[in-house]
Amino acid sequence: MNASTTPGRRRRSARDWFVDLAMFLCAVGLGLMVALGVGGPPHAPDLREFGPDLPLWLSVAEQLAAFAGCVALWWRRRWPVELAVALVVLSAVSPLAAGAMLVALFSLAVHRPPRISLAVFGLAAASSLVNAWIWPDPVMPLFVSFLLGVAIQGTVTGWGLTVHHRRKLVESLRDRAVHAEAEARLRAEQAQHQVREAIAREIHDVLGHRLSMLSVHAGALEYRPDASPEEVARSASVIRESAHQALQDLREVIGVLRAPVGELPQPTMADLPQLVEEADDVGARVELVRGYGGTVPERVGRTAYRVVQEALTNVRKHAPGADTRVRVAGGPGEGLTVEVRNGPATAARAPRPVDGAGQGLAGLAERVSLASGRLEYGPADDGGWLLSVWLPWPA
Repeated sequence: MNASTTPGRRRRSARDWFVDLAMFLCAVGLGLMVALGVGGPPHAPDLREFGPDLPLWLSVAEQLAAFAGCVALWWRRRWPVELAVALVVLSAVSPLAAGAMLVALFSLAVHRPPRISLAVFGLAAASSLVNAWIWPDPVMPLFVSFLLGVAIQGTVTGWGLTVHHRRKLVESLRDRAVHAEAEARLRAEQAQHQVREAIAREIHDVLGHRLSMLSVHAGALEYRPDASPEEVARSASVIRESAHQALQDLREVIGVLRAPVGELPQPTMADLPQLVEEADDVGARVELVRGYGGTVPERVGRTAYRVVQEALTNVRKHAPGADTRVRVAGGPGEGLTVEVRNGPATAARAPRPVDGAGQGLAGLAERVSLASGRLEYGPADDGGWLLSVWLPWPA
């Protein structure tokens, strides 16, 4: 099984081949320098002449072992710890393996955590002491030779640790970029979800109001076949106008959904009298009482409008024909109070169940909560229904 098919093992790239070849040649070159005595002071004798007198077979075995250590560097990424420990032990008795040992220390520091690299570095320092004792230097004392070996090993290990931390830093920055992109995408999805929820609430509020008026007039025509031509014409006119307005509202919603950027047209407190007038035209009496002073903030006015719109829609659904009173009062610093009180139903309710019962009040409660207001509703003393909302109005 080759490296490209083994699970968890990546294929060696052209850069890896180049680096591996460079490391191999570097290790072989350092070993040859030690064997030939290159790099010492001018006219200095071969330092290996002052080591133990080895038999020919042992000298050949040492050279073969050092060369095998250089060849083993091709697998230093797969077994960095095992290879580094083996070469450190070999370099204690064979100076020819010093080059391969230094390359293994560097690779270990790059590919493994610092605690492992420092532990093997401590072993390498001990092996340097053993090497200085077996192969004494004729020029410098034993302690100086030991310190020089430790300094070289420490330099190589420190270089490898620098590369290791730099790679970790780049990897952490890349992960942060990926996480930031994922968080940005999640925020965009959440914003899109919130926009869709807002559009759904607007569709419910706007079209629910129009369609409830259609239902009331269509029900009147259905349950009053003896109605006069004038009443039939009036109801048909209201149905036609309400249907036209519902189509207009639907076109606006679809236009917003198709547009890349945009918002649904939002009502204000100035549109509240028209809303009450339309509801009053349905047949039941709807009275508007206004007792607030000053300019109502846009967000507060929009919420108050939606509260009244949903309340009137519920009156037409659940208490057809009931007289309704809408009271809006308050002021800056005091808050805005919206009350919608209706009496008992005076007309027959449609026999079919009302779809989405309870969803309007749930959506209304959420809207009021987003505006930091309070919502209360329940049966009134006269058998009708009372809905009361308080909204904050900053001073």
